Amino acid sequence: MRPLDALAKVCADVRPGEAAEGVLGVEPALVAAPKDLAEAADVMRVAAERGLAIVPRGAETRLDWGRPPERCDLLVDTHRLDGLLEHTAGDLVAKAEAGLPMDVLGERLAEHGQRLALDVPLPGSTVGGTIATGAAGPLRTMYGTPRNLVIGLTIVRADGQVARSGGKVVKNVAGYDLGRLFSGSYGTLGLIVEATFRLHPIPAASAFVTCAVAGPEDAHDAVQSVLHSPVAPSAVEYIGPGTVAVLLEGVPEGVAARAGQTLELLGENAGISETAPEGWGRYPDGTTLIDISAPPPALRDVLTLLGPDVPITWSGSGHGHVALSPELAPDDVADLLGRLRSALAPHRGHAVVRYTPEEVRGEIDLWGPVPALALMRRVKDQFDPDRRLSPGRFVGGI
Repeated sequence: MRPLDALAKVCADVRPGEAAEGVLGVEPALVAAPKDLAEAADVMRVAAERGLAIVPRGAETRLDWGRPPERCDLLVDTHRLDGLLEHTAGDLVAKAEAGLPMDVLGERLAEHGQRLALDVPLPGSTVGGTIATGAAGPLRTMYGTPRNLVIGLTIVRADGQVARSGGKVVKNVAGYDLGRLFSGSYGTLGLIVEATFRLHPIPAASAFVTCAVAGPEDAHDAVQSVLHSPVAPSAVEYIGPGTVAVLLEGVPEGVAARAGQTLELLGENAGISETAPEGWGRYPDGTTLIDISAPPPALRDVLTLLGPDVPITWSGSGHGHVALSPELAPDDVADLLGRLRSALAPHRGHAVVRYTPEEVRGEIDLWGPVPALALMRRVKDQFDPDRRLSPGRFVGGI
C-alpha cells in the first residue's frame, strides 16, 4: 500500500505536497492535516511504519528559521488543530491546540479579562510554532518565554505514542517537563498537539515611557537605570536607532506614580504615552535576522560594534534581534556575525541566525558554538532514534 493510501485510512485530510509548500526549498512528498490528538497519533504511527521523515507546519511564520530539512516525506499541518480546549479562569489556566493562532487565543482570553503574557512579534503565529521556536516579545522582561509559561504539554512521539507532562493547574509538577524541553526544539523531538499555559489578568492600566538616547553609553545607562530601580517594568526595550521604551502596567494610580518615577530616571528627553513607540514588539527589518542573547550590560558593546545604522531591538531581559540589509554580500554577513559573536563571548552571550537568504546560509554557521551539543544529541537519540523528525533542521544537524 502506498504511504498516501495508508495515511488516508487514518486521516481525512491527506494529499500530495506541492512545490509552493517547500520548507526552505525542500518539497514535501505528502501533506496531512489531522483534526485531533487521535488522528495526529495515527498519522505519526503510520509515518513511523513507513519510515517517513516528518516536518510540522503551523502558520509558516517561522518555517524559514533554521536549516532546510534533509528530506520531507510528510508535512504535518496543524491548521485543523485550532481549538481552545479549556479555560479555567479561576485557576488562570488555559489549554489550547497547537494550530490555534496566538492572536485568536488572546482575543478569547481577553473576553474573561485574562491574557497569555507572551507577545509574539509575528502576527498569525500559532501556539505550536511559538513553542517550537521559543519565540517571545518585550513582555519576556517580566514574564519570560514559552518555557516559563507552558505548564503542561501533550506531544506525539516519533513512533506515534502520545506523551504528556505537567497538568491543569499551576502547582502541578508531575512528570517530565516537556514544556521546557520542547521550547525551541524546532520540531525535532516530537509533534506538539496541545499546550496548557499559566495566564495573568489583563492589567487595569498601562503606560509607555520613551526616551531618546544619543549612543551606546546613553542607551546602556538608560536601560540599567530602569532595571535597577523600583518601578517594576513589564518590559524594557531598546529600539534602534536611539530609543529606550519602558512599559508599565498595573492599577491606574500605581502606573501613574511609577511613570513619573521613570520620567525622573530617564531625564528631560523622556515622555509618557498611552501607545507603544514605532517598532515595539516587532523584528527589525532586513533579509537576515540574528537572535542575540547575553546579560543586559552587553547592550553597550553590541551597539558599539554595530554602529547607528544596523537595525536592532534589545530587551531588558538581555535578548535582542539584529537585522542585516540585503545589500550585504555573504562574506560581509559572515564577517559581521563573527565579530558580533566575539563581542558577546566575554558576556557568555550567543548569536543565532534565524533566517537569511540561501546564498548566505551556505557560507555561515547559523548557530555558533553550542557547549551542550553532545547532550542535545543524546536527547534527540532518545526521542527520535531514527532521525525522522525535522532531520537536519536544528543545531549540529539534529
